[in-house]
Amino acid sequence: MHPEPSMHKVVAVIPCYDHAQTIGRMVDAVRAHQLDAIVVDDGSHAACAEVLDGLARLHGASMTLLRLAHNQGKGGAMMAGLQRALALGYTHALQIDADGQHDVADIPKFLALSGEQPDAVVYGAALYDDCVPKARLYGRYATHVWVWINTLSLDIRDSMCGFRVYPLAPVVRLIQQTRLGRRMDFDTELLVRLHWQGLRLTCQPTRVRYPADGVSHFKLVLDNVLISRMHARMLAGMLLRLPRLLWRKVAP
Repeated sequence: MHPEPSMHKVVAVIPCYDHAQTIGRMVDAVRAHQLDAIVVDDGSHAACAEVLDGLARLHGASMTLLRLAHNQGKGGAMMAGLQRALALGYTHALQIDADGQHDVADIPKFLALSGEQPDAVVYGAALYDDCVPKARLYGRYATHVWVWINTLSLDIRDSMCGFRVYPLAPVVRLIQQTRLGRRMDFDTELLVRLHWQGLRLTCQPTRVRYPADGVSHFKLVLDNVLISRMHARMLAGMLLRLPRLLWRKVAP
């Protein structure tokens, strides 16, 4: 059964930090699928800020440019964008990166699944080609194991892929009630906490590529430290919730 259109009003939220070469293509891609866009300028430098101003003029009312005075990290930008989306009256948000690594041809698949399951988070599970850096790939496997431990399940196949559709009400409520990681730790922590709350999570496999000329803001030392700290917090949180998580497994 499909929800009424008023119950499924989706906007794309795109965090952007100095992705001047690719952001235009990403906005065009989501607009091609009849989605409005909220682009969060996460403290970009002048060259990218100028590109974003031009895109805002070009797309008019179909694109909202939310400008953060200082760089807050991907998580900080996404939290600002998701809260603005809910305030503007949208019910769901498609999260997609600005750097072109996500396969925009899969947008209809994400939207269709979300339309069928409007109460669920539809999250991407990355399918990589040979261009993925090996260090990043192995690091993802380590995070997968920690997520399985911290949820006592294999329910989350990929917690790090930033291609998703969120139901905004429960996600924004969590953002406002909990101090979440503001950098690359955001995507994983958010999914784990939503799983703890019992929100349905639906997986959509999707191809992810790392362009040779792409701009990555992953800080090898800093972000790995933050991710490690996040896993430690999640482990402590799992232990506090252990009776409830175990009961969920055996309850009819």
